[in-house]
Amino acid sequence: MLRVHSFESLGTFDGPGIRLVVFLQGCNFRCLYCANPDTIPIGRDGKLVEPAEIMRRALNEKPFFGKRGGITFSGGEPTVQAKELIPLCRDLKSEGIHICLDTNGSIHNEYVRELWRLVDLVLLDCKQINPERHKLLTMLDNKRTLETAQQLAEMGKPVRLRYVLVPGYSDREEDLHALGQHFGGFDNIERLEVLPYHTYGKHKYETLGQPYALEDTHEPSPEEVDRAVGILSQYFRVVWTQ
Repeated sequence: MLRVHSFESLGTFDGPGIRLVVFLQGCNFRCLYCANPDTIPIGRDGKLVEPAEIMRRALNEKPFFGKRGGITFSGGEPTVQAKELIPLCRDLKSEGIHICLDTNGSIHNEYVRELWRLVDLVLLDCKQINPERHKLLTMLDNKRTLETAQQLAEMGKPVRLRYVLVPGYSDREEDLHALGQHFGGFDNIERLEVLPYHTYGKHKYETLGQPYALEDTHEPSPEEVDRAVGILSQYFRVVWTQ
C-alpha cells in the first residue's frame, strides 16, 4: 500500500509529454515556500492506495501518453515510500510506461538506489547550492542532494535539474554562478528548469492554521527571472522556465 495525497491526470509540467502525476504523502524537508504543506505529514495523512489501483489508472491513461509521456511520482517526497514503490515501478516498466521520479535527493538507502535504477528520468530539486542558505530554506543541508546528483551522473541516469527562484533566498548572483559551476559539466543533465517562486499554496497554510513564512517575499518579476536565466545559460545547454 502507498500513502497518496492526490492524482493529476493529463499533467504537462512534471516531466516530458502528457503524464499521470501521483503525489505521494510525506516529506523530510520543510521548505519555506512549499506549495503543498498538506503533503508533508506521513502518519495517518493521505489515502492508502493499492499499487494495483495506480497501475489501473496508468494503463487507462496510457493511450494519452504517446511516445514521450508516462507516470511521475512526486510529493511530498516520493522516496519516503521507496520500498513500496519498487514493485509498482517494475510492473510499470513491464508495460512499457515511462517513469519520472521528482525528488529532493536527500534520502539514501538500498530502496532509493533501486528506484534510481528503475526510473527513466529523475527530476532533481536543488533548492540552493549554498549549504547554509539551503538549510535556511529547507531546515536541512544539501550534502545528500549533491551526493545524489553525483551518483546519478555516474550511472548516466537522465536528469532534469530544478531550481526554485526565490527573491532574497536563492536569487543571488554568486549562488547562481556557483550552481552553474557545480552542475554545468554534468553530461546527464538534460536541462535546468528555473521555477519562479509563487504563492499559489498560501491559502493552504491558512486552512492548516499555520503561519506562512514568506509573507513578505514577492514573486520574482519577469526581469528578475530573465536575469537568472541569463546567468545560468552560461553553464547549461538548455535552461527552461515557466
